[in-house]
Amino acid sequence: MAALRAQRLFLAQSSSSPSTSTARPRPRRSGAATCRAALRAPSGIHTARDNLSLNLEWVDAPPVPASPSADVCLERLRAIAEAAADRAEMHDIIGKQRDNWNHLLLHSTNSLTLAASVMAALAPAAPAVVALKASAGVLLASAAVTMAAVNKIQPSQLAEEQRNATRLWRELERDVRGKLALDAPTTRADVKEAMDRVLALDAAYPLPLLPGMLEKFPKTVEPARWWPRRRPAAQPKNSKSFGRRAVASGNGWTQDLEDEMRGILRVIKAKDEQEFLTVGKLVLNLNRGLAVAGPALAGTAALATAFIGSGEAGAWASGAAVFGGALAAAVNTVEHGGQMGMLFELLRNCAGFYRKIQEDIEANLSEPDVERRERGEVFATKVALKLGRSLSDLKQFRKMASPSVRDEDIKEFAGKLF
Repeated sequence: MAALRAQRLFLAQSSSSPSTSTARPRPRRSGAATCRAALRAPSGIHTARDNLSLNLEWVDAPPVPASPSADVCLERLRAIAEAAADRAEMHDIIGKQRDNWNHLLLHSTNSLTLAASVMAALAPAAPAVVALKASAGVLLASAAVTMAAVNKIQPSQLAEEQRNATRLWRELERDVRGKLALDAPTTRADVKEAMDRVLALDAAYPLPLLPGMLEKFPKTVEPARWWPRRRPAAQPKNSKSFGRRAVASGNGWTQDLEDEMRGILRVIKAKDEQEFLTVGKLVLNLNRGLAVAGPALAGTAALATAFIGSGEAGAWASGAAVFGGALAAAVNTVEHGGQMGMLFELLRNCAGFYRKIQEDIEANLSEPDVERRERGEVFATKVALKLGRSLSDLKQFRKMASPSVRDEDIKEFAGKLF
């Protein structure tokens, strides 16, 4: 009888207290969680409110361990991020060192050349003419050798390479750490992509000076490349090429956006990249001429000092040594004080910057499956930021996608940032 009264009181209490069923929703648990319920009724029951209690105990199942391959990929990405941070620090330190080289070698070489010129000017009238002309000849010869070595390695260009490498290694580190911060599982494809970027950066901006240094006076000027080459995706036979007009829908891609990207792609190829390559060739030719003229003038002045004080030839020999030394110092100042090597490297990197934008646009437009492309609005924002423009500015490039517009009719450049 007591058990029957307890059951009735329990049912009455549960129906009259909606807060236990509606006001306090049961928290969601994983599918592996189990619920245990226990009804405890003591022997001496007086009131159901005091002695009856329903205890719910949620017991979570043990977490499912991640697969070993996912853990390995995660650890490999962490190792790549640490290596990228270390590389950035190394390039930063070496860049500062090579920038110091440029300043120290510039001033020391000019000091040698100008001191030798003064000695050559004073030698004809000095009693110790042999000592002065020998000293002037040694100093000018040393200056010629130093100029030739400095012109070969181009310290200002080396410093610019390290500055660019530092920025790009830090960008790679941010990308990898951002991927590690996501909850999405890492795969072998993510590791391979990061490793390809590491190898491409190592090849584009090598740390060692000799051997492995980039060619400072290349025969042809090409845009710098610091990203891995993309493998062309296999397209179905019925897919349309990115160069044709195709109505896109979904994932933020529209026909207008495709026309804007095609127009930007055409303008970058015809104007921006070619402009930097053309100016880069002019700077390279000027730098090559200065690199030959400096040591040649200093060497000629050193030879002229040998004839100082020897009869009629001594008068013009002194003047030739002074004139050659002064011109050599001026050429050296224009080349390394003006940092012609740095300027050439800057132009190459700007051309590479636009080449990378081209390949990013081509990779998205050549993908026949619109859903597999990068989201249209996000990609347009990235392109606008890289070009230094607003999203509304991109609309003016739609007409450039038309075949009726010739390359000669394009007057404005795509980028405003570089």
